[in-house]
Formats: sequence, C-alpha cells, structure tokens
Amino acid sequence: MTENSSNGDKTSFPWHIGVYDAHCHPTDTVANLESMPRMKAAGLTVMATRGQDQHLVAEAADTYGFVSIKEAHARASDRISSGAQQQHCIVPSFGWHPWFSHQLYDDSDPNLSASDNNKTLSIEAKTAHYQNVLSPRSEDHDFLHSLPDPLPLSQFLDQTRDLLREYPLALVGEVGIDKSFRIPEAWLPSQSEERDSSLTPGGREGRRLSPYRVSVEHQRKILKAQLHLAGEMQRAVSIHGVQAHGVLFEVLQETWKGHEKEVISKSQRKRQGKDIGGEAAYTSDSENGKNGKHGGESKTPKPYPPRVCLHSYSGPPEALKQYYHPSIPTEIFFSFSSVINMSTSAAKKAQDVIRAVPDDRLLVESDLHEAGDRMDGYLEEMTRLICDIKGWELEDGVKCLKENWMRFAFGDAA
Repeated sequence: MTENSSNGDKTSFPWHIGVYDAHCHPTDTVANLESMPRMKAAGLTVMATRGQDQHLVAEAADTYGFVSIKEAHARASDRISSGAQQQHCIVPSFGWHPWFSHQLYDDSDPNLSASDNNKTLSIEAKTAHYQNVLSPRSEDHDFLHSLPDPLPLSQFLDQTRDLLREYPLALVGEVGIDKSFRIPEAWLPSQSEERDSSLTPGGREGRRLSPYRVSVEHQRKILKAQLHLAGEMQRAVSIHGVQAHGVLFEVLQETWKGHEKEVISKSQRKRQGKDIGGEAAYTSDSENGKNGKHGGESKTPKPYPPRVCLHSYSGPPEALKQYYHPSIPTEIFFSFSSVINMSTSAAKKAQDVIRAVPDDRLLVESDLHEAGDRMDGYLEEMTRLICDIKGWELEDGVKCLKENWMRFAFGDAA
C-alpha cells in the first residue's frame, strides 16, 4: 500500500507516535477481528450501521476497547516511549446508517399500528411503511414483504442510549443522509446458498440494486433523532453524507437553533477593555467553560452533539466556511480516506478541501470493512497524502492528526 504513496515516499513511518483511524468497519468481517492486536495503528473508531452489527461492535469493545481516557493517554505514551507496536484498542460507535434507515419506523405515527407488545407491524402496516419511505412508491408487494420487519425508532434509541451508558467513551455513528444509494434486491434462494459466511449479514453482498431509494424526509427524521441522542449523552458523532451536503448542514443547524454562541466583534471587546486577537470572540459562556471553543465539555444534555466528524468528506471547499462560523456550538471535524477521497475522479477536489480545512480539524480514516494489514496500509497512505498536501513533516503531521482524533473522540478531556 505504502509503495504507492505520494511521491513514492518510503520514509520510515512513525507508527510509534500513534495513528488513529477515525472511521472504519472491521466488524463487517468478524473473522479478521483477531488480527487487531497485531495492527500497527494505535486505535480504531469502529462504526455500527444496522441491526446485525450493534452487538458485534459492543463485543469488540469488550475485548479491545479503552476503559478510560486516562488509559488511552497511557497507551499512547507507552507507544512513544517504547516504540511498541501493540497496545491496540478501539472506541465503539453505535448508530443506524442511512442505507438502512428504511428499516426503522416512526412508532409515534398513529397510522402505523403494531400487532403486538413488541411493536411488530402487521403485514399491512409494514407494507404501508415501506410504501411511505421508499421512492418511487412501490406496488411490488412481493418485494416489500421480502424486506426486514422494520424496528420502532423509539426502541432503537432506547437500546442505543443503554449502550452509550454501558460504554462511556462510545460515539454515535455511523449516521447521515445519502441521496444516491439504492436498496438491494431481495436474496434469491440460489444466492442465499452462495453467501460469504465470513461477512456480517445485512449488507449488500453483491446483490443487484433495486430502483428504490429511501426518501430524504425519512432519512432526516432518523438522523435528527440520533443527533438529539448524541446531544443528550454529550457524545461525538460520525456522519455520512453523499450528494446531500446542503440538507446535512440544514439538519445539523436545526439541532443547535436557539443555542448559537453570540459573537462579539473585536471593537466591542476593546470597548469592554478586553483586547484580543482576531475579528470575533466567544461570549461569556465560552469564557466560563459552559460552552468552550471546542464545543464544550458540559455534561448537561443539549439538543445538539458537542463534536461531529463528516467522514470521507466529499463536499466542495466553499462549503467548509459554513461549518466554521464562530456562532456554531458544535466543533466540526473532517476525515479523509484514500479509498473514497483519492479515487481518480475525486482526488483533485479532495486535495483542495484538505488544504482548506484548518489543521486542527483534520482526521484520517480507512473506512475499511476488515481489520489487519490492509487497514494499516490505507491509514499510512492517507496520512502521507495529507502531510504532503499540507506541507507537513511526517512526524509533525502524525502528531497533529493524533491530537485531533483525541479531541474529536474525547473532547477537552483529551
């Protein structure tokens, strides 16, 4: 992997400093999880996406996860002092991906009546739900009946809240909005026999795609509910956005509406006898620690998350500025992967974006579905590319990306 890094750079890579994957999916290939302790990366932020993998992420956290922020720092220090390649760990993330958002239904809707105490929809209600949330509307009842029985949104949120309490360092993710994805066709009997048993069920696994997409309105509802949960629990969020950058910002903006930080101009501050640099400053809330520059560490529930990462960000450079307005109470990070961002067609735009992202908001990720050497390789490749684009010395860049990840995952406590 690294042989193809920018400029063919084969400089020894400083793994001992600590490289942290901001977004990955190793539980999609459970058979490879045992390779995690042998990886060179210091830590992985492991995403859940659907009903079949929430417990797998939790189990991986039990085996490899951090116990405390103090332990995270201790492990990082041990790597630097000893040059050790072990001390690997994960930070779990629990959430429902937009690709599977149709599999949740709004149980507050009086038109969707459940047939039992477990809130299982009747076949008629299940059909109505899928007809309402899929676009275009489907009259193919065989296809609609082949889809999973949808889960009540409130039940999923309760389960996720319990997991976040059980894993106090866990994040919320992967969540988001995707306008381009089409849901797969149902499994044919012949295909079921050929399925790869090493892969976690529920993914596409080579199935043909149907003509149906999940409506943006439904995706917004599922995303917003999870953002509110992250605010309630004061956890960071990893967000997926494809062809939906404007809508995504609108949803985020709705969560912090009415909670914006007042911006005081430099001239106003001088009149108050507080001469500071820059053109704007934060209000007294930021000064007394209630809502600090990096999103704050108050444990008081809020309707918006303290920190957000837009993973494998694919928006234009011009869109970045809206996320850095000093009134926004959420700290926004951007992560990049060589697999998604550095394809031939996307590479030029990604380089422009990386140059434009402030140094302290950058993260590196693999977005890979299996742990092991390949994941290490993608992380090294993307880290080298970021350092090359930013004009950083390699060790300085690795240190910066590490510090950014610590702050994204753990906030000011890092």
